[in-house]
Amino acid sequence: MTGVKTVLPAGNLTSKWRIIIMKMAGILFCLAGFIAVPLFSQDAREIVKKADEHERGATSVATLTIQTIRPNWSREMTVKSWTKGNDLVMIQVTSPAKDKGIVYLKRKREVWNWIPAIERSIKLPPSMMSQNWMGTDFTNDDLVQEASIVTDYDHSIAGDSTIDGRNCYKIRLQPRQGAPVVWGRIFLWIDKKDPLMLRAEYFDEENILINTLVASDIKMLGGRLLPSRMEMLPADKKTQKTVLIYTALEFDKPLDDNFFTIQNMSRLQ
Repeated sequence: MTGVKTVLPAGNLTSKWRIIIMKMAGILFCLAGFIAVPLFSQDAREIVKKADEHERGATSVATLTIQTIRPNWSREMTVKSWTKGNDLVMIQVTSPAKDKGIVYLKRKREVWNWIPAIERSIKLPPSMMSQNWMGTDFTNDDLVQEASIVTDYDHSIAGDSTIDGRNCYKIRLQPRQGAPVVWGRIFLWIDKKDPLMLRAEYFDEENILINTLVASDIKMLGGRLLPSRMEMLPADKKTQKTVLIYTALEFDKPLDDNFFTIQNMSRLQ
């Protein structure tokens, strides 16, 4: 019949829909809580991954100067490094003469050290990853990067900060269950505009600050904008530090997997 409308009591309709809307709002609020955390974490992980890939490339070949500075003495060495992805790293000491020819090799989770004085290669146990590399303030893990900051940690944005006029994300890295990592927690400061890691703080399992890495002197290296100077500062030794300076860097040069072998460690020139 045209012109006839069915009207429900206004009070009942309002009360009924109020209850339905409140229930729906509660469900949506809960869903938002569950969804927001993984999306927020995923954003943080992508920021770290992008910065890591930016400074690593598919492959890289670098020449570096490493200065170990102590209150009463200092020492300088030069090294050459080759990397391919996250699993293959070769590092050769080229000076001073007494250390020349020492080589470190990482293949996935295995790390080897070639010592020319005894003409032997030694496999480093995981317990040695936290030890200082050749008397510097960098650990063995820092240099060969046994642990991956992308895959071995969970990531979350801890805040914002400004470093040398650059707006940065402050990102918290917590070790994943069972991951073979050295640190109990890491904080990274990554530039929001360019994928540059400008600062890192490394904490032990008791949440005590151990080392701080400060990156500076940003310039073009291998066709990419990158910090060319990094200082590792021990928290409990204010008068010492280790400075790492890139003097040459090349990205995406073809490197065969067979280059990264135990046999090849003794053949590098």
